[in-house]
Amino acid sequence: MGQDRFANLAPLAAVALFLAAIMISFWYLRNEEIRREQESIKRDVEFSQQRIRLRMLERQEQIMQLSRALATKEVREQHFLQKTQQLIELYPELQSMTWIDGNRRIVASQSAFSLMPSTNYTPGTTLSISEIDNNFSLVKEFRQPIYSMVRTRPNLQNNTPTLQLLAPIIDKGNRFQGVILTEYALDGLLRYSVPADILTQYAVSLLDEGRRVLAGQSIPQREDLAEHLPFLQRRANSQSVPVSPVGNGLILQMQAWRTSQSLIGSALFWLVGALSAMTAWMLIANWRHTRRRLQAQKALMAETNFRRAMENSMLTGMRALDLHGRITYVNPAFCQMTGWTEAELVNAVAPFPYWPEEDIDQLTRRLEEEISGKHTAGGFQVRVKRKDGSRFDARMYVSPLIDPSGRQTGWMTSMTDITEPNRIRDQLAGSYERFTIVLEALDASVSVAPLGSKELLFANKLYRQWFGSDSTGHLRLVAQAGAYENLVTAGDDSDDMAGLPSDALTSAQSGNAEIHVPELDKWLEVRSRYINWADGRLAQMVIATDITPRRRAEELAAQQADRAQTASRLITMGEMASSVAHELNQPLAAISNYCSGMISRIKKQQIEEKDLLGALEKTAHQAQRAGQIIHRIRSFVKRSEPNRSISDVGHIVSEALELAEIELRRRNVRLSHYIAARLPALNVDPILIEQVLINLMKNSAEAIDNAQRPPDRRHVELRVVPRQIEEQPVIEFSVTDTGKGLPPEVVDKVYEAFFSTKVEGMGIGLNLCRSIVESHQGRIEAQNLYNAGEITGCRFSFWLPVSGTH
Repeated sequence: MGQDRFANLAPLAAVALFLAAIMISFWYLRNEEIRREQESIKRDVEFSQQRIRLRMLERQEQIMQLSRALATKEVREQHFLQKTQQLIELYPELQSMTWIDGNRRIVASQSAFSLMPSTNYTPGTTLSISEIDNNFSLVKEFRQPIYSMVRTRPNLQNNTPTLQLLAPIIDKGNRFQGVILTEYALDGLLRYSVPADILTQYAVSLLDEGRRVLAGQSIPQREDLAEHLPFLQRRANSQSVPVSPVGNGLILQMQAWRTSQSLIGSALFWLVGALSAMTAWMLIANWRHTRRRLQAQKALMAETNFRRAMENSMLTGMRALDLHGRITYVNPAFCQMTGWTEAELVNAVAPFPYWPEEDIDQLTRRLEEEISGKHTAGGFQVRVKRKDGSRFDARMYVSPLIDPSGRQTGWMTSMTDITEPNRIRDQLAGSYERFTIVLEALDASVSVAPLGSKELLFANKLYRQWFGSDSTGHLRLVAQAGAYENLVTAGDDSDDMAGLPSDALTSAQSGNAEIHVPELDKWLEVRSRYINWADGRLAQMVIATDITPRRRAEELAAQQADRAQTASRLITMGEMASSVAHELNQPLAAISNYCSGMISRIKKQQIEEKDLLGALEKTAHQAQRAGQIIHRIRSFVKRSEPNRSISDVGHIVSEALELAEIELRRRNVRLSHYIAARLPALNVDPILIEQVLINLMKNSAEAIDNAQRPPDRRHVELRVVPRQIEEQPVIEFSVTDTGKGLPPEVVDKVYEAFFSTKVEGMGIGLNLCRSIVESHQGRIEAQNLYNAGEITGCRFSFWLPVSGTH
């Protein structure tokens, strides 16, 4: 067997090795030639780039000398025109030079004689920002010469690409006096900077950052056979480098003229290829002839072995009858199933030995129908007697027996033992009955319906009580729960999902949803999942549980939490009442003083109208200040429904600071805050977040007051910064004080209800803070601050997630 396989593969291996050797040789020679060309063009392009760079730096230095002369007033307008005329005549790449003052007004301009007069900048006019981009502002800011991106001026002839250099004019006092705008002709820069021998040897061009040709010439891409064959494609023999000091906006590219003949254009290539093809054809032809001869020999042996193996290994019993009902053939499986030998069965006529005596009449009628061609495609079930007298159940399938000429010579019958399947089916029927009893007793509605049909496959007792005996309630539960909804026409019992893979659906976890059914006045928890029904169809099972008592308990708990939050805000404002009164007393005292002064001066007729208006304006300002304080307090303490909205973090913090500063000023505690810039908005209830911040800042002030810290250590800091916690973006709020901190043994208990470290504390403030933060999917924590083992303060922080706010 191994020798035959080697003999079959040897010619193919020889052809493959031969062709591989030829291809590797050509590949090596071709790559060696390309490598030498690449090294040569790389040296030339770097040399040319240095030449262009040095020439541009020389022109830049000359222009900077001229700008310094203009700044020191050594050069006037007429002298400027003479100098620029000399530079333009001496260096052809210079196209124009323009003196622009600090207000973008053109003082003087000199252009090359080759330019049309309409293209010159007109002295006395002012350039718009769009004409010199933003580079004018950059030069003014950085005091450095700047090259602009390659551009074209609409009024230039043929829209010739140019490069602009803006050199600043700075006087001795480091004051910006304007710029010298110099325009380079890219064609001239390329012609007079790159050596002539390189220009004749390569296609040299200047490109912009979009790889568009601005000056010079470029070799277009050629289409030939090699471009479509990956193993013959020639790498582009070109090099490109950015032109400094311009940067990536101007690129120098060199492409070598194609001086060597391509690989497929070589006569040697075609000669070797033809000889290789002929050699391969002869080897393959010889291999195919040998292979066909061996295949013919093996086919005859395989056919014989296949028929013998099929008869011996088949588990289904096969029996052949002639047209008169005589047995002409039985396979070994048929003999094994019945216990009768082939000699005892062949040529037997009815009644056959394997027929039970009590079923002979029925089986005789069945045989007559079989011979007359009256048989069903689904087969029929019979009882068969073994030689030892035992019985088993079997299913028989009958089909015509046709000879090679197309003439029917008898009937072929296949027999399968179905005793075990029948036993399993009976057990399943019993299990189904027990399972149905359990489902009927459940306190949840259970229903099953196939996808793509309005048929109801199963419904338990509670479902029928709630929704009746059709699939309307099932489909309604599925639609309200947001699961898959069947969109079929009435009376369509076909399964549109038949044949589709269902493993991913049936193995997926069930989906849960809570819905309200007005007709039942109930809240139902709906769980659905996909299952394979007994007949193979993909179906959806829906379980609906009555959760009305739980929902009502949750609503009652939410109402109690809302009342507790409102009470906490009222308690907070009650504790701050003296501070608020002191804060209101200041604007009210100012109003009283202003009014008394105005009355006194009016009585003495010593006040003018403008003084009276000024005093009234100050009085109105103090009244507005008192009104704002009262408005903030009223907005904070008034009870309202929870209202989450996209809220600005800075506005929330500023509102909380306005109220907290009143209490902190009364306790002589300094408050500093830092809010990071460009914070994203949060989807929160702003009043509740303000309540948390005010509670934390008030607690910090009380901690500092109780610790009796000296004035230089009475400080509270609020910081609001973005963070990454648990791989999600969050906004962190932290309040740091300089009090005595928390005892280590109570750090984990401060959030418990009715637990307080203060003598007169009620123990509900921090508990409500944690409830508010966690209801917004955030977390709150506390930690002591240490310095050399001593507690120097405490830091409360909480974070809220950013996700889902936009």
